[in-house]
Amino acid sequence: MPKSNSNIRAGIAGLLALLVATAAPAIAQQPRKPVFKSPEAAYEQGMSQWRSGYTELAIPALRHAADHEVFLAQYYLARILADNGTPYTDHVAAYQLYRKLALDHANIDPEDDKRKIFVARSLTALAGYVRRGLPQADVRPDPVRAVEYLRHAAQFFNDEEAQFDLARIYLQGDGVPQDTRSGLHWLSALTQRGHAGAQAFLADIYWRGRHNVMRDPTRAFALISVAVEHAPENERVWIEDIYQNIYCGAPAGTRTQAQGMVADWRQKYGRTNAGGTRSSLGALVPQATRSCSNGEAVPAPRTRLETSPPAARTVPTDSASSPPKGMLDIGTTGNAFAPR
Repeated sequence: MPKSNSNIRAGIAGLLALLVATAAPAIAQQPRKPVFKSPEAAYEQGMSQWRSGYTELAIPALRHAADHEVFLAQYYLARILADNGTPYTDHVAAYQLYRKLALDHANIDPEDDKRKIFVARSLTALAGYVRRGLPQADVRPDPVRAVEYLRHAAQFFNDEEAQFDLARIYLQGDGVPQDTRSGLHWLSALTQRGHAGAQAFLADIYWRGRHNVMRDPTRAFALISVAVEHAPENERVWIEDIYQNIYCGAPAGTRTQAQGMVADWRQKYGRTNAGGTRSSLGALVPQATRSCSNGEAVPAPRTRLETSPPAARTVPTDSASSPPKGMLDIGTTGNAFAPR
């Protein structure tokens, strides 16, 4: 019997030793909780790490700052977590951050408050989640509410991306009644301000003759030629798709006829490419040369305009469902992109 007790004690001692041995490395490997001098310091550290490509290190710093109400930390953390191109995607957390930013700051001064662009982009991102729905956060698709968010960003904050989203939704009737007049109003206004996406979208409309717009291949070719020259990195693929389609479909005479219009519109409606949305992948590898079905090479567009971009024009903030009288009237406004 004593021998048996001795064996039991030895067995227990061995088991404890094994548990300690296996637990020790796990305890030693546990990362230390980062310590920051202040929420602002955490924000600066997180942004520096993110810009350097160390997203995994940036997130805890930005989260610390965001938890302490650092506005920009909340915004950039939301952007990181909303990015599907990284392993750190968390749409529920991104949605909650965008919603907080939008609701807490929806009525800041649109003229003097420098946070306005971030609030507007938060409203636009929030609209995307609400339009599609987010089951993980119990958010059902609600296109009408999404349009309300976009209209506030578009009209109150004069945000171009919200205006562009509104234009596409109104033209396509995406979950809301189709409103061709309002959609064309926003596309026309954005086109004159040098928005490449709007220019490409409108060029495709002219090329196909859609939405009660008369087909105009010359205008379509000129407009897409300007758009593709300053397309931001994150929009380049689909804009170049439209460019290729129009270039390959346009007869030589149309291309030649459009050259004078291209030169004029390049000066009036071109915009220096600022690089688009930051990509964690850095600069994209140049794509293969495009070609038409007959083997003709599609000329590579200029990637940066040599001329100064035009001054930004203020889009009227009247109701998007009722554009200002004359906005679509080429005879009274001289609007080169109004439907005819």
